[in-house]
Amino acid sequence: MSTIRAVIRGCGHYLPERVVPNAEFAATLDTSDDWIVSRSGIERRHFAAEGEYTSDLATHAARRALDSSGITPDQIDAVVVATSTPDFTFPAVATQVQAALGIRQGFAFDIQAVCAGFVFALANANGLILGGQAKRVLVIGAETFSRIMDWTDRGTCVLFGDGAGAVVLEAVESDGTSDDRGILGVDLNSDGQYRELLYVDGGVSRSGTAGVLKMQGREVFRHAVEKLAQTATTALDRAGLGAGDVDWVVPHQANLRIIRGTAQKLGVPMEKVVVTVQDHGNTSAASIPLALSVAAARGQFQPGDCIVTEAIGGGLSWGAVVLRW
Repeated sequence: MSTIRAVIRGCGHYLPERVVPNAEFAATLDTSDDWIVSRSGIERRHFAAEGEYTSDLATHAARRALDSSGITPDQIDAVVVATSTPDFTFPAVATQVQAALGIRQGFAFDIQAVCAGFVFALANANGLILGGQAKRVLVIGAETFSRIMDWTDRGTCVLFGDGAGAVVLEAVESDGTSDDRGILGVDLNSDGQYRELLYVDGGVSRSGTAGVLKMQGREVFRHAVEKLAQTATTALDRAGLGAGDVDWVVPHQANLRIIRGTAQKLGVPMEKVVVTVQDHGNTSAASIPLALSVAAARGQFQPGDCIVTEAIGGGLSWGAVVLRW
């Protein structure tokens, strides 16, 4: 029986010009390149320039995704941006991207699920397409986490970076089997009892300030490997697939040890895992689309490849999307 699938038609990414190596932190913190690499795998990250905002990063990535897809802005029905670091309390970053691209039709909104944001955005865009609300959706993850760092906390400030990634989804009539191109399976989860493990201590209602990031790294690590492997397995089951069918895992790029632990628990060799954390650090909602775009540019993906994306972030919120390239 034929069905509609949301197929990735193109992807793109953008990184700010400023590259910050680990050595830069050693001048002000009790840390070193060896310490950071051994605990996270991160070697460098990018920071946005003064006057460069999340919407700017998102717009650059979106333009590159549109160029890659061959789809023009006037063909886009919806813009969905995943971010925890918007330019303003409101309006949404997505509406700013919509305006910057000259899109005058359709609708635009943001999703906030922290590091899991892009997975949640992709799932929602898929739902819009399956529900007939949109035919083509621009899905973006963009962050400027350098704006919410506590620069005295060596356990957090060395881990995060800024960047953006984007994909263009298009509705395509398909056979309705697991061999179809496009999104095949989705799993989303949240559990608010773990809020204290990873949060920002500010906000409009609570303090009227942006606040800074707070994290209990050991506890987040413990939850991450188990929950990421579980959600990926569930999404694969819903797609009618198993770990043996996976060609590539594109995980949230938070920590190399988490990436390795999750791959091992899934039974997927590291040769099938896209790793960019060493160059970008943790870019939160931007991390998966960044990694997708970088891997695509390298020529790592072939048409028909089965790709698993999975992420966990503050909330706690976590999820996975299985798609065929």
